[in-house]
Amino acid sequence: MDGSIGRRVIVVGPSCAGKSTLGADLAAWLGAPFIELDALYWKPGWQPTPDAEFHEMLRDAHAGESWVTAGNYFGHTVAVTWPLADTIIWLDFPRRLTTWRILRRSWRRWRSREVLWGTNTERFWSQLKVWDPDESLIAYTLRSHERRRMVMLAAMDDPQWSRVSFVRLPTPGSVRRFVAALPDVGTGG
Repeated sequence: MDGSIGRRVIVVGPSCAGKSTLGADLAAWLGAPFIELDALYWKPGWQPTPDAEFHEMLRDAHAGESWVTAGNYFGHTVAVTWPLADTIIWLDFPRRLTTWRILRRSWRRWRSREVLWGTNTERFWSQLKVWDPDESLIAYTLRSHERRRMVMLAAMDDPQWSRVSFVRLPTPGSVRRFVAALPDVGTGG
């Protein structure tokens, strides 16, 4: 990687891999808007945005010449935002790391009553329902991890995405090295 990531960047990966943190940092580095997909998707009371409305929100949010977006929502984004991207950064962290991070972050957010995406607050105890991916982010992450890895590996080899640069970062250390290798702030991509 030569440090050039373009002006339209998508950051994907499992829950608690640091997509939003990296995305916000890259947006600041590029001087571009930061788009957090969870903030677009989740309505008050943890109600999902209907598909047609979410697609319209995605198109509107990604209409500019420069942006950084963080989040997966592959069923929506592959058709709407991926064709616009210059670079897709994949945080391919192991399950054991992201499971621990989910527990730690959920506990912290629940204890502090941190407000997420409008009016939502963390639901810690439901994270322990590891048999129910609709209730537990841990269960969802464990069940979807391998399927999402296969989607990303296939996309990296798919000629449809040949104009997109894929960056696969498998550890927090590789993320730090990637960020450190970017040119000085202000030079953009």
